[in-house]
Amino acid sequence: MAPRKLTDDELDELASRPGARRLAVVNFLFSIPPSATLARMRANLELDTGLYQWNAETVCAIREGLRRAFKPATR
Repeated sequence: MAPRKLTDDELDELASRPGARRLAVVNFLFSIPPSATLARMRANLELDTGLYQWNAETVCAIREGLRRAFKPATR
């Protein structure tokens, strides 16, 4: 299943969470490629978390964004 692009409002909501690094949340979630898989993006998140020393609030916001982006469409 291909991810959907999050809306500007969703990105703003996630990036505005207390303690989250706004730029990290927006950049990570905005740059999800159309061909990405959830597993690949989770692995990428783990690598970036270690590389950039993101705090728990930032990681939680990104995880929630990934959940939304990869959520199956409802009818």
